Amino acid sequence: MTSQQDWVALIGRVLLAVIFIVSGWNKIAGYDGTVSYMQAFGLPAILLPLVIALELGGGLALLAGVLARWAALALALFSIAAAAIFHSDFADQIQMTMFLKNIAIAGGLLLVFGYGPGRLSLLDH
Repeated sequence: MTSQQDWVALIGRVLLAVIFIVSGWNKIAGYDGTVSYMQAFGLPAILLPLVIALELGGGLALLAGVLARWAALALALFSIAAAAIFHSDFADQIQMTMFLKNIAIAGGLLLVFGYGPGRLSLLDH
């Protein structure tokens, strides 16, 4: 990788990580509301701590480049699952856009999994 590619990889990781870190933090801040939302889709509340751990832990790992490939893979699978569960009402334009956003994020994460985080990472290069 060239120096430019390393910086682009870092910026890409930061941009991908931010959505998960913020989302995980927002789930903590709005815990009860998130539980209600999940239960409305038939998911048990017991999953929420795992989701928060994945979003925060995976997002921070991706950001730092610590086990970034595996964090990216886990977050990609999570993004696809969340798209299928929460955003599959294609009659609703907003839900279709959210579905496509999750799929696009999964695509970016799979690139990190496949090509690695770049040399500007802590432990995963």
